[in-house]
Amino acid sequence: MHTIKERPITYRADIKPMRRFAMGWVVRAIFGVVVLGVVAVLVAGAFTWRWAFHDLPELPGSAVSLWEVRRESSITMVDSEGQRLVVRGPRYERPVRLDELPAHVPQAFLAIEDRRFYEHDGVDRRGLIRAMMVNLQAGSTVQGGSTLTMQLVKNLILSPERTIRRKLQEIRIALALEELLSKDEILELYLNRVYLGERAYGIEAAAQTYFNKSASELTVAEAAILAALPKAPSRLAPTDNLEAARARAEDVLQAMLDADYIDPLTYLSAVTMPADLSQSDAAGFDPAVFGHVFDAAVAEAELALGEALPDVVTIEVSIDPDLQQTAHTTLTQFMDREGAARNAGEAALAAIDMTGRVRAMVGGRDYRESQFNRVTQAERQPGSAFKPVVFAAGFEAELDPSSTFRDRPIDIEGWTPENYGGGFRGMITIADALKRSVNTIAAQVGNEVGPQAVAEMAQRLGVQSELNVVPALSLGAGEVHLIEMTAVYAAFANDGRRTDPVLVTQIRDARGDLIWAAPEPAPGRQVIEQEHARWISTMLQSVVLDGTGTRARLNRHVAAGKTGTSQNSRDAWFVGYTGYLTAAVWIGNDDDTPTDQVTGGQLPAQLWRAFMTEAHQGLEPRALSAPAPRRRTAREESLAAFYSDLSARFSDVVDPPSP
Repeated sequence: MHTIKERPITYRADIKPMRRFAMGWVVRAIFGVVVLGVVAVLVAGAFTWRWAFHDLPELPGSAVSLWEVRRESSITMVDSEGQRLVVRGPRYERPVRLDELPAHVPQAFLAIEDRRFYEHDGVDRRGLIRAMMVNLQAGSTVQGGSTLTMQLVKNLILSPERTIRRKLQEIRIALALEELLSKDEILELYLNRVYLGERAYGIEAAAQTYFNKSASELTVAEAAILAALPKAPSRLAPTDNLEAARARAEDVLQAMLDADYIDPLTYLSAVTMPADLSQSDAAGFDPAVFGHVFDAAVAEAELALGEALPDVVTIEVSIDPDLQQTAHTTLTQFMDREGAARNAGEAALAAIDMTGRVRAMVGGRDYRESQFNRVTQAERQPGSAFKPVVFAAGFEAELDPSSTFRDRPIDIEGWTPENYGGGFRGMITIADALKRSVNTIAAQVGNEVGPQAVAEMAQRLGVQSELNVVPALSLGAGEVHLIEMTAVYAAFANDGRRTDPVLVTQIRDARGDLIWAAPEPAPGRQVIEQEHARWISTMLQSVVLDGTGTRARLNRHVAAGKTGTSQNSRDAWFVGYTGYLTAAVWIGNDDDTPTDQVTGGQLPAQLWRAFMTEAHQGLEPRALSAPAPRRRTAREESLAAFYSDLSARFSDVVDPPSP
């Protein structure tokens, strides 16, 4: 018994160190496994971190930068009232602040997109878990669980791919964004940058596109339509799928009701009377009407800035939309009716007001067929429309409207100009020579003062094209732009003060900040004496009253102007003005082929009259600063004709009396 009793004691004493050894080994093994596990987790975490974030885009350092990132090139042209005329590229609008919007506008987006927006830190974990459960049940990604902040990150910083890696990046940047900006700043940025279909980015652009109104005027029903769009802006765009947009808008309204943003009565009203789209083309006017203006404005804006335009820019122009539409319609209808019969394929028209602001510009019959602008790009010979420049140079050489020259065959350095239709009138005054567009008199005056003086006068008055200093310049043989001739005649209308045409009045960047502005309208600088300008203006009134430009005569308004026809009727012009507008018309062919004997006193004068008649509807007559020409009596006209005939027959003996 004793022996048996002693044996367990000996056994326990022997086994205890073994147990201790075994337990130590297990602990070490467990510890090793734990260490290895931690290391593995750290390594896996490091690899995961690198996999997820190695190319993580940097968050812009300021709120200002976020307003500018990821904007496509977009140019918007507006009139002086801010009315949109043309948009090229995506449609952006000036940013709107939260305090400019009715409360129901941001609430509509919050209700359907992120009702807990003001409670989370950029990541709604409850929403993420719910989205994960839904996706697991569906076996695919049907919900993203993205907060409004995360959507903003996706739109402005990350790619649109739907992957776990992209979602992790979205979460991380969203958390950082919430540290950078306040909640209101994030919401404001979201509303101004979210894509809402039809190339419209931001709440203001969408409001203008679909409802032709500012976002500050949106109703609850309209706000619900817009808040419905972020889910599928292309598929739900109301311009293409109004019923689907309205159905989604009902979901928005229900969410607004559930969140106590609206009361039941407002909900019922919005559901039973859903928003209707604007019937007008809020995305801009017809490109055929404003296309040439847009191109000219872009070119002028780049010249004003001295560099390429910013990616997103708004150009304000001086164009009057109604007058532009009138000009385009009048020109196209007139040419459709008259052009083909006279082998005249193209036409152009420009009109500026008394301050030099361009009010209408039609660069051709159809912008869709030809983007070439015949107002600012075509160089054509003005013919006799250039004669007032010649006589202005003559007046500075101590001539005056009553100065007489003999209408006869002449030879100037081998150049032998002839009168249109042939024949000569004998002694004739400068005033009569302009009224009847006598070529030989303009040639003699130009020769007397010299071609250089004529060219310098043209450049002083507003011609910027390089002119050939030759005798034939006196009859408009130099090539000029139509807008330049408009400027020249505007100087005569303004008592000799030059006011260069201005099309672009302001340029604004993506945030609506002014980056360039044209100088305020001013009287212009005096380039010729007032008396000389008025002499020209009085003579130009005679051209319209009873000279070559009678087809341009207006019923109620005093008009002054001049016809012009280049050699072989390749170019036909009429340039003139009233107390309100100076306008120039050109008709011809782009390939410089002759028309069927079209002269400035025919189609151009008629087109000018048609446009100016419409342009002056409702305006009270306004006198020109220059006195009206004295009308000859019938006896004086008969006597002058008699002496002119005698002078032509016996040019060395008889001189006609001055008018």
